[in-house]
Amino acid sequence: MRPLTEEEARALFEKLAKYIGENLRLLLERPDGSYCFRLHRDRVYYVSERILKLATNIPRENLASLGTCFGKFTKTQKFRLHITALDYLAPYAKYKVWVKPGSEQSFLYGNHVLKSGLGRVTESTAQYQGVVVYSMADVPLGFGVAAKSTQDCRKVDPMAIVVFHQADIGEYVRHEETLT
Repeated sequence: MRPLTEEEARALFEKLAKYIGENLRLLLERPDGSYCFRLHRDRVYYVSERILKLATNIPRENLASLGTCFGKFTKTQKFRLHITALDYLAPYAKYKVWVKPGSEQSFLYGNHVLKSGLGRVTESTAQYQGVVVYSMADVPLGFGVAAKSTQDCRKVDPMAIVVFHQADIGEYVRHEETLT
């Protein structure tokens, strides 16, 4: 368990900024204490500094995980966000997409969101902007990247993709053995 290098921190914060923007500060400076990001076996963990101090007594090879896994670095040093970060990203999300009940299941199976399944979208969402996907009952389902801007979504045909799938809560079941 070690702090992130400058390149790793930049990759992490750029990815998080796509989804929560300047609210990133609120993620680190919380009223219940200060939190930080730590790297352990190519995975980035979001952990309270109080718990981090307690974990220093455990040898690295015996430590499985600590805190919440936000994602991992690929072999090419690109950061990939995991679904386990959804509970922390959803309250601070700048851009949101709500899907209709009929297309919730399709999204949870790993498919992109089509225009026909789009319920609402936050105004002024740019193309290729990170979005958090919600059900119509305001339950966060996952996150993705906007394939079309808000203006373009109004004009496209019903079978056009409007949100590219990145991660969803169905991954807990589909990839149960690899999530840590």
